[in-house]
Amino acid sequence: MKDLTQTDAEALIAKLGANAREAASVLAEATAERKHAALIGAADAIIASESAILDANAQDMRFAEEKGLSPAMLDRLSLDPSRIRAMADGLRSVAEQADPVGRVLAEWDRPNGLHIQRVATPLGVIGVIYESRPNVTADAAALALKSGNAVILRGGSESLHSSEAIHQALVSGLRQANLPETAIQLVPTRDREAVAAMLRAQGLIDVIIPRGGKGLVGLVQSEARVPVFAHLEGICHVYADRDADPDKARRVVLNAKTRRTGICGAAECLLIDREFFAKHGPVLVQDLLDAGVEVRADGELSQIAGTIPAEPSDFGQEFLDKIIAAKLVDGVGEAIDHIRRYGSGHTESILTENDATAERFFKGLDSAILMRNASTQFADGGEFGMGAEIGIATGKMHARGPVGAEQLTSFKYIVTGDGTIRS
Repeated sequence: MKDLTQTDAEALIAKLGANAREAASVLAEATAERKHAALIGAADAIIASESAILDANAQDMRFAEEKGLSPAMLDRLSLDPSRIRAMADGLRSVAEQADPVGRVLAEWDRPNGLHIQRVATPLGVIGVIYESRPNVTADAAALALKSGNAVILRGGSESLHSSEAIHQALVSGLRQANLPETAIQLVPTRDREAVAAMLRAQGLIDVIIPRGGKGLVGLVQSEARVPVFAHLEGICHVYADRDADPDKARRVVLNAKTRRTGICGAAECLLIDREFFAKHGPVLVQDLLDAGVEVRADGELSQIAGTIPAEPSDFGQEFLDKIIAAKLVDGVGEAIDHIRRYGSGHTESILTENDATAERFFKGLDSAILMRNASTQFADGGEFGMGAEIGIATGKMHARGPVGAEQLTSFKYIVTGDGTIRS
């Protein structure tokens, strides 16, 4: 399906939305056992479909290479047997979690004779718009299903074939559990008109979750007429404090930048306390250079052989590549000020053995995730024990940080009386 008109796109999304709302009404009453069965069935189907998924991914990789995607972006798109197994493991992990629907969040009795409960309930229909990474298809579907929501998935144009192959396995799990196949739907086109139609789908989609770069998230935030869980850029900072253990710092900085450079949890800026630099020299920068990272260094750090002088625009930049900005700062206060100015509210890490300094860092910053002596690459729902996540929400309303199944619920009040009337 190509070159949709606005009318065509709206008709397509209206159909998907109507199907999703009907499926959502069934999921709202589905037992935990049926949802568990669907997820386990989907995991088994993904393993059984490994060859088909890899063949589909090979088509997407050729398409992406022809478009000239960077090596880091190609890595985000690429699937191999281990990544396929990881998808299946993620589905199983979500399946084994406690059902988030129906949890009693609070309850109390009133003098007027009423017993009141606040109970977790599904959001309804979720629209997920994402770029490149085909594993998001499985993650988003699993979390939506676990939380009793129907989901409409619109993957990146580069990952269409991979997403379709994964989607077929997910539908197989639904079918085995006798749940509506329309509980998980994939928008079957690369056409951007479909994205615009999703953003206008008031009454059909209850919340939109964008997962991608600044351009995508900015478009969604500016154009959406339905609520949005914003997953903004991952401009993640690592601050090496004067009281950092140098061996820990070297391990964490290298991992935070180089483990996978194309994910939102990759470090994009290294801040080094001047006293750390005076005591330990350029070890953190040199490790990055030795690993093939392009270090765009500010001030004194630019004198280190192999670095490139930083431009002002290098700070506050999400590189998603083997590139990092680096700067010396005078203490934790200046580090906090820098992150407040240039950060995106995603993830920041402080490397220090000083408890008071760490506490000041945690209180002074308001990013969704704050870490101490740990790599920013852990900014991931699977690593947080959520099995998977749809994204890292950087806003401050409703969901924040890794968005797992529990974050995809709202609540309602259940009020019980005994012929109780108001005087």
